[in-house]
Amino acid sequence: MLNLRIPQQTVLQVPPNGQLPAAGGNASVTPLFAAADGQPAARRRIRRPGLLSFLAIVALPVLVAAIYYFGIAADQYTAEFRLNLRTVDIPRVEPLIVLGSDMSHGGGAAESQIVAQYIASRAIVDELDPALDLRRMFAGPPADFWARLALPASIEDLVYFWKRQIDGFYDTSTGAIVVHVRAFTAEDALRLAQAIVAASERLINELSARARRDSVGQAEAELAAAEGRLKASLAAIREFRDREGLIDPGKAADATATLATKLRDDWLKANAELATLKAYMHDDAPGVRVIKARIRSLEAQQRSLAREMTGASPMAGAAAAPALSQTLGSYEPLDAERRFAEAAYQHALQGLDRARENADRQHVYIESFVPPSLPQTALYPRRWRDVGAVALVALAVWAIGLLALQSIREHL
Repeated sequence: MLNLRIPQQTVLQVPPNGQLPAAGGNASVTPLFAAADGQPAARRRIRRPGLLSFLAIVALPVLVAAIYYFGIAADQYTAEFRLNLRTVDIPRVEPLIVLGSDMSHGGGAAESQIVAQYIASRAIVDELDPALDLRRMFAGPPADFWARLALPASIEDLVYFWKRQIDGFYDTSTGAIVVHVRAFTAEDALRLAQAIVAASERLINELSARARRDSVGQAEAELAAAEGRLKASLAAIREFRDREGLIDPGKAADATATLATKLRDDWLKANAELATLKAYMHDDAPGVRVIKARIRSLEAQQRSLAREMTGASPMAGAAAAPALSQTLGSYEPLDAERRFAEAAYQHALQGLDRARENADRQHVYIESFVPPSLPQTALYPRRWRDVGAVALVALAVWAIGLLALQSIREHL
């Protein structure tokens, strides 16, 4: 076997004055590997900043977070409830709408979004604050200094804190409004949830009543206008009857026309009898004179009816009377207006009935299928999760800082 011996490399240590020792002098020779292992101070200088930075950036924040979450942070209880808005009327769904868009659940999708936005608005805070004293509820003794509402709080601060404690949203997949209410005591969480449900019901009732007033009110206004028109037309007809002394000029004209027709028939019959009598009698015969007198009477009656109906020139010495045609011409527009007014009034009545029926069918009401209940266990704060999140963030910051520092050293 071949044995190879590698000479040990040595490093000559130079004194601080920079002069090498003379030949034969005592020079200190240290092995190379021994020099590498013989620098504990340098290693301490490298390790000490990393340890200190770990303690300052990671350990201390995690310790503070643990002390706060496990020793100081107050419990927060959550009350959950779910609402669904429905209408009496079942919405009609077109096939293309089913294929191209989401279907609304229960017909109250728009109202559900309104309620969800109302729960997160200042309006509900203004409504509930006088009864519940929200500032006392959110800044009372159960709350810790970090999670509570800082007093004195303006209405804007209260609304901002309200949005942190109340989580309400509209679930489009189920058509329900899901609300989570957080408070520092279980009783406050339940009271607050019940108050939100009551306020939402009042809002929906007000919206339904307003929609009903708008739709039915317009129909009632149209009915009132039609009723006024009908009353005006009837009053005009009554005034005309009192002035002219006729109840119905149209019926009077029909009766006069019937009488004129009968007089004409009698006149024709009398002329026929006269022609028959002249065939075998003289003109001065008593029978012929009677027929002639009758014919003259019928002709006089016909002229009188003609003057009454058409307003022909009266005979000398006769008083001029208004023609029936003129009276009928004045009455017909009034009667036509009455018929139109009656038709408009009937149409307005039907429109009011339809408006009331539609308002009743479109009435929106709240269906609380998951009512709020008293919580038994505090769900917030989630202590282990929050401390873990602080630890992860601190470790990430510390690691990034070390990498940046090492990169700077290498460049220098």
